[in-house]
Amino acid sequence: MSSTPEAVIAQIQAASAAYAEKKPGAREQLLNLGYALVSSVELPSEAIQRMGWAEPAKAAHCRIAVELKLFELLKESGEQGMTAKDLATKTGADEVLLTRTLKHLAATNVVAETGDDKYIATRLSNAFTEPRFRDGIIYTYDVAGPSFRGLPEYLKKIKYALPTMLTDGPFQAAHKTELPFFAWLDQNPPYLEAFNSYMAAYRAGKPSWVDPGFYPISERLIEGFDAGSGDGVILVDVGGGLGHDLQELKEKHPSLPGKLILQDRSEVISTVSAGAFQATAHDFFTPQPVKDARAYYLHSVLHDWGDDDCVKILEQLKPALKPGYSRLLINEIIVPDRNPTWPVTSMDQLVFVLGAMGERTEKHWESILKRAGFKISRIYNYEMGSESLIEADLA
Repeated sequence: MSSTPEAVIAQIQAASAAYAEKKPGAREQLLNLGYALVSSVELPSEAIQRMGWAEPAKAAHCRIAVELKLFELLKESGEQGMTAKDLATKTGADEVLLTRTLKHLAATNVVAETGDDKYIATRLSNAFTEPRFRDGIIYTYDVAGPSFRGLPEYLKKIKYALPTMLTDGPFQAAHKTELPFFAWLDQNPPYLEAFNSYMAAYRAGKPSWVDPGFYPISERLIEGFDAGSGDGVILVDVGGGLGHDLQELKEKHPSLPGKLILQDRSEVISTVSAGAFQATAHDFFTPQPVKDARAYYLHSVLHDWGDDDCVKILEQLKPALKPGYSRLLINEIIVPDRNPTWPVTSMDQLVFVLGAMGERTEKHWESILKRAGFKISRIYNYEMGSESLIEADLA
């Protein structure tokens, strides 16, 4: 990709046409080019200002706004909006403090300023009133944030070695704990709840494997489904959190036959509401109890574990698969060999600071699956998409 502003603008115009035609990947390409345009025109001093204090201040003020329910108050005020004085009266916060907070949020396009110290909600700030996005702000700032902020000091301390231990990495250094990330979440229920809630928002608005044109569900799952096999289970979501993927699958494919099974840790399953699936507690390091299902599905599970642990997880699944019938579906990021986009690299950094893990290339996935006794039959994705669906069979 050329880095000159003129070249990027020309590419933006082409991507805009594709976006208007709602072509898959056009939105992601437009977003990518928008960042490229900023990088091509901003001065080095402006880049430091943006990274050093504009963006950290934006994140901090969004966290404050969540705590004070500023986004909810602005949403309720509608087109009339509210002044900082009004908001100070409602929240008990200092008026000058709120004025400065809101001006920065307006300058960074989170809210909008419509008059002299008058603010209204935007599409983005209204979204931040939804529990899943609100919890995302809490989780990313309170839990992931300290790990990133402490990363330079931590790496310097260990002489820039590569952390690979779930119990000894940037997260443990930042939060002063010896617990792995998920065990720490279990010990901190408010953050466990926020994490699980945000997982429903991570892919919101992005193409899903259950959408038409991504993975041929009718051809690969429904056709050939045997209601007498595996107690009539069509899909087991292993480590599936609160069941958002299963809910979406059933909503977009209401005529899907068979049973849907959600599995996760007991701490998670205890918080699951009733849905179009059966929820059961299961440790995926132990043998899979549901035998001969049509498909076993793992979404963003394996990137939290090292290669050896991934092999152990997959080996627990292997005996449950019915040869020639069952399929293994792995919904994960596949890092391109060249020029990955920032959603891919940033997720690699997130799993790095939280669990000392990393995202994987296609060759890396092939190696892990081969060790566990599987072979990739096909990889499904879409242009500029950050997640792919790996379909594998018994080797």
